[in-house]
Amino acid sequence: MNPQDTLTLRKLDIFLAFMRLGNLARVAEEMELSTVSVHRALHTLEDAVGCPLFRREGRNLQPLDTAYAFAGHARRCLDECRQGLEKVRDMAGVNTPRLRIGSLYSLTLHCIPQVIIGLKLRRPELHVDLSMDSSRGLIESLQNGRLDAIIVGANEPPEHPGLLSVPMFEDALYFAAPAGSRYASATKDIDLATARNEKFVMLGAGFVTSESFMNTFRLAGYEPDVAMQVGDIFSLINLVGQGMGCSLLPGRVAAFSDRVCLKTLQPRYRSRQRIALMLPGSREHDPNLQALAAECKAYGLRNDRHRDGVRQDRPPNPPADTARC
Repeated sequence: MNPQDTLTLRKLDIFLAFMRLGNLARVAEEMELSTVSVHRALHTLEDAVGCPLFRREGRNLQPLDTAYAFAGHARRCLDECRQGLEKVRDMAGVNTPRLRIGSLYSLTLHCIPQVIIGLKLRRPELHVDLSMDSSRGLIESLQNGRLDAIIVGANEPPEHPGLLSVPMFEDALYFAAPAGSRYASATKDIDLATARNEKFVMLGAGFVTSESFMNTFRLAGYEPDVAMQVGDIFSLINLVGQGMGCSLLPGRVAAFSDRVCLKTLQPRYRSRQRIALMLPGSREHDPNLQALAAECKAYGLRNDRHRDGVRQDRPPNPPADTARC
C-alpha cells in the first residue's frame, strides 16, 4: 500500500474541517497549511476509503452523499480518540488544563477558597471544578476516577490503598449550643454527662463529624437523643442556632454563625480530626496535583492557628459573639 493511501487522524481532521467550511483556502488558513496540502490530504483520504467522496468543480470540491455519510463516522472516531487520550493521560499523570477537586462542606469558609486562590496563582491556566460531599462519598469518587483530588477529614490518619495523603491541619471537636442557651454563660469545660437530657442534631452517616459525634458519646456512656439528622453542616448549624438542639462541631465552623456558641469539652471527651489532601498514587507526578499539594502544605503552614486551637482547646477565628460565650 502506498503510504499516502493510509487513513490517518490528521486526514480525518482536515476532512471534517472541509465539510464544515466548504472551501479549500479557508481550511488551509484555519489549519495553517497550504491549499495544495489540503487538496492532497483529501485526495489520499479518498484513496484510503476506496470510493469517491467529492466531485471536482473547477479548483474546488463538492461533497458527495458518501462524504456526508462518512463525516459522522469520522467525527465519532476523532471524539473517541480524544476521550481515550484524555483518559490515558490522566492515568499516566500527564498535565491537563482541568482539575476536579472534592471537599467537605465545612472547609468552604476559609480553607478551600484560600487553597484554590493559591493554586490559581501557581497555575493561572488551570480550570478548577469543585464538588462537595461527605468524606465517604468523596473517597469513593476519587477511587472511581470521578475526582482528581479531595480534601477530607478523618479521626485517624487516612489510609487507603493506592491513595496518597498530604496532611494539612488538625481540628478539635466542641460542644455546640444556641447562643442564648444556658451553655452560653458557662465558664468551665462542658461535661457531656450533664447534657444527657438535651436534644441533639447531627450529620448523617459518612461524614467525619458524625463519626466524631458518635465516638464522643460512647466516651460519655450514653446514646444521645437525636432530634434530627441532616445532610450538610450548614443546615445543622442553622438548626442549632434556631434552638432545635445541641451538637458537637469542629472548630473550623466557628465563624459560620453568631447564633451558635462553641464550648470546649472536658479533656476526657476531646478528640481531633485530621484534615488532609488525598490524591491517586498513580498521578503523584502530575504537575497540577503537585501544585495543589504544595498549596495545601503552604496552607497548613500559614494556618498554624488551627493546630494552636486544638492544643488550647478553643475554636480558631471565633466570631465576636461566639468568643464572648
